[in-house]
Amino acid sequence: MSEAERRLLIPTRLSAAAEAGPEPAARLLELSGESMGTRWSVKLATARALAVEDLQSGLQAELDRVVAQMSHWREDSDLGRYNRAAAGSWQTLPADFAAVLREALAVAALSQGAYDPSAGALVDCWGFGPAPARRQAPAAAEIAAALRGVGWQRLRLDGERLYQPGGCRLDLSAIAKGYGVDLLARYLQARGLSHYLAEVGGELRGQGCKPDGSPWWVALESPDGTGSDLWLALDGVAIATSGDYRRYFEADGQRYPHSLDPRSGYPASGLASVSVLHSSCMSADALSTALTVLGWEPAQNFALRHNLATRFLRRRGAGFEEWLSPKLQALLE
Repeated sequence: MSEAERRLLIPTRLSAAAEAGPEPAARLLELSGESMGTRWSVKLATARALAVEDLQSGLQAELDRVVAQMSHWREDSDLGRYNRAAAGSWQTLPADFAAVLREALAVAALSQGAYDPSAGALVDCWGFGPAPARRQAPAAAEIAAALRGVGWQRLRLDGERLYQPGGCRLDLSAIAKGYGVDLLARYLQARGLSHYLAEVGGELRGQGCKPDGSPWWVALESPDGTGSDLWLALDGVAIATSGDYRRYFEADGQRYPHSLDPRSGYPASGLASVSVLHSSCMSADALSTALTVLGWEPAQNFALRHNLATRFLRRRGAGFEEWLSPKLQALLE
């Protein structure tokens, strides 16, 4: 695809690092690893001599901390301990956990429960958690039983203390990867590294530019894997995408995606892909899930009301219909 054919998103205001350009004789350094059931990567443009092994272990430690605190899959995580806590008890959370939950509750309130961090029992019911994967949709009675523990309004967060009302099971999978990206960026910035592209499982954040001075171009995901004609230059911004193609199972000719509507108990339908551009990858991650659950028209109204830069795709026959929010369109002009 030629440059002329691309639809380019260029930040309206470059970061100080991008304006200054790359360091003289900067080279590209790539680091990667595994975390949260997926892979992470960092691309760096730097001329500095770095202790690569120390940098690699430091970045991995940031993500390991997220897993140790917020994994829905590990019984020994802080989240796992909260989920098993007695009804009526108050649990003290680590600072990172509390910060992520605070943002999760804010998005839950904004979306009126389309995103709900207390939906862990529902996630397990549909086989998208640590429980064995399903080959058939759960029965209505199973879904109703799981919904009895769901309800973000039941969560009371007081500083770093969280009330367990009884039967509440948290799942922060739809926000933790984005927070992990933000942590990687924070770790790099604290070490004076200001030209990078950080990714955890498809959620990205870019800063500065490549060694040749060009932006960190990324293409939005395409549900059919054919690629996208929408390319983003990430500089001081993050992008998160949710889609019905990432995790799902099929039964009796129907697709059941992992994006669940905590209000009904059933998988969301109507949107194949939602991408959100935001200054915080944590916020973009949660918002992309909320918008996916809201559906085509309600999600558009939400994006307009909150002035979000978003791209939606919904299936139409063998292809897709696209909607870009006015904020994203303005950045494309």
